[in-house]
Amino acid sequence: MIALEALVRLCPPPVEPRPAVNWAQAERTMGTGLPADYKQLVEAYGDGIFDDTIWLLVPDSAYSDCDLRAQTTERDEVLADLWEFEAKPAGLLEAGARVLPWAFEEGTGAFLYWLVRPGRHPDEWTVLYNEGRGPLWEHHDMGCSALLLAVLTGTAETEYFGHLRDVRKPTEHRFVAAGQALGASGR
Repeated sequence: MIALEALVRLCPPPVEPRPAVNWAQAERTMGTGLPADYKQLVEAYGDGIFDDTIWLLVPDSAYSDCDLRAQTTERDEVLADLWEFEAKPAGLLEAGARVLPWAFEEGTGAFLYWLVRPGRHPDEWTVLYNEGRGPLWEHHDMGCSALLLAVLTGTAETEYFGHLRDVRKPTEHRFVAAGQALGASGR
C-alpha cells in the first residue's frame, strides 16, 4: 500500500473513471487469487502504459495486448515451447511453481511476471523479469507496485530499464490509459 501511495504521488493516475473489475470473477477465470497491491494498482490506473515503457495488464481489458487472461494464455504457450530447449529459471524448478504475467515492456518482448509458488499467498509473490528475446531472468524480491515504483524512481536493482533513469527526471513520470495510447477501439 505504501508503494502504491508513493507511485500515485510520483505518477498520477488518469482522472477519467476506469471500468470496475469484478475481482471474484477475474480470480475464478485465472484459477488463482491475485495480489492485493496489484488489485489496488489496477483500480487506481486501469490498463495503460507507464513512461511509454511498462504496460499494465488488467482483467477484461478491451485490448487483447493489455488483457491479463489473454496474455497469460499466450505466455503459457510461449514459455512451454521455450522450455523445450531452454532451462527454466531457478525459481521455477520447485514442483508446482509457475509464472503469471502482470506487465510487459514496450517494444522489447520482455515481460514482468509474478513467481507463483505452491503454498504461497498471492501477497507473498515476488517478481521475475524476463528479457523476452533471450534467456535471462531477473528476480526481484518484492511485489508489483514496489517494483514499478523502484523502476520509475531509478532505485531498482536491475540490468533493465536503465533508459528510464537516463532520460527522465522524477517529476516527469506519466501514465497513459490504453484507450488514449491505442485508440478508442478495443479487441
